[in-house]
Order: sequence, then structure tokens, then C-alpha cells
Amino acid sequence: MSKVVVKLNLQGINEVMKSPEIQAACSRAAEGVGSASGIETDVSSGTIRYIAYANVYPASKDAAKENFNDNLLLKAISSAGLRLTK
Repeated sequence: MSKVVVKLNLQGINEVMKSPEIQAACSRAAEGVGSASGIETDVSSGTIRYIAYANVYPASKDAAKENFNDNLLLKAISSAGLRLTK
């Protein structure tokens, strides 16, 4: 059995993650979760790790209170087939 060495092109991976196509895919996923009233989304790419991510959060104090009481964001994330990360 021979060894296979794989060298990642980290600059290329970073370029892909910052591409409009990947950002658009993250935006579509975030908008699917954030379709409830009072929810905002933000899409960006990591500066340290080569990832693209979307943030979905309550836009106001009232929306935050409603989310706290009913777990709206968690339910929306689960129903959209996405997973929550730290």
C-alpha cells in the first residue's frame, strides 16, 4: 500500500469561499431561516479559517424576546435542514 500526499491550495480554497457563488448559497440558506419577521441575516467569509458562513439573528429587542420565549431561530434552522455551529 502506497502513501498518498495531498497538499491543499489554501489560497485557492479561500478564493472559492469568498466567491459570489458560495456567498449566494449561504445567503439563500440564511434567508430561508430568517424569513420570520424581525430576523436579519448577514453573510461573510472567515478571515482566519477558510469558511463561508451566515449569521441569522433577531433584529430588535422584541424579536429577541420572542425568540427567547419560543426558540424561533432554532426551530427555523432545524426545519431548513441546517445545523447549528458554535
